[in-house]
Amino acid sequence: MTGRVPVAVAAAALAYAGERVLSRAVGERPRWVRANFRGRPVRLSGGPALATAAITAAALAPATGGAVLTGGTAAALGLYDDLYGDSHARGLSGHLAALRQRRLTTGMVKLAGLAAGGFVAGRRHRGRTLPALADAALVAGTANLVNLFDLRPGRALKVAGAAAVLATPLPGAAGAVAVATAAAAATTLPADLHEQVMIGDCGANAVGALVGWSLATGLGRVGRSVALAGVVALTLASERVSFTAVIESSPRLRALDEWGRR
Repeated sequence: MTGRVPVAVAAAALAYAGERVLSRAVGERPRWVRANFRGRPVRLSGGPALATAAITAAALAPATGGAVLTGGTAAALGLYDDLYGDSHARGLSGHLAALRQRRLTTGMVKLAGLAAGGFVAGRRHRGRTLPALADAALVAGTANLVNLFDLRPGRALKVAGAAAVLATPLPGAAGAVAVATAAAAATTLPADLHEQVMIGDCGANAVGALVGWSLATGLGRVGRSVALAGVVALTLASERVSFTAVIESSPRLRALDEWGRR
């Protein structure tokens, strides 16, 4: 466990410095600014800074090449969707409907890329196709699920950070990647809560993919099956039920969700 301390320190330092450098670099460029749920203009610089910090710190631990691949793929595709994405299709059903109309959305491109990155990483790790397909589903599904929570300041980081903390006891590289993800998320959280930055698809997809990779490589067969079933169930539920409505209807969930928010 002591070998993971440098990973956590590196992730926190990179996230802190990266967010400030990138915020100054992008300034108020229209493509990098979005209106949040209150209509307040917020920069998207938090996502690339968060993703870069978590991935770079994860790379310091041995045997984390698969995490770098999946996290980097998720970050790149998420940033592409943030800056050039088609926002007309919403949810999995919306993207599938667009596909039936022979219209390829950036969301579908992103999901296919996430699955492909997860499969390549899983194939390298396991050497077999069927388990690699399950790993790809868990990585892509977790990345997409974390992004579904990114509707209020800090919400996606709280969810992904909590999942990463729970995954830190996993052995070897899986636990090290979870430590890097948790540290980067915790460092970025204050700026997200205070509506100074957004993590966007880039940040949400990246931390989600890293958590998914940790679960896929660190859990046994039963654990992976349970995790994948949970991700699929929540994703399907999101097509019919608003996560925000569920959170706001529960006093405890609402208190956790609003904690630290301006």
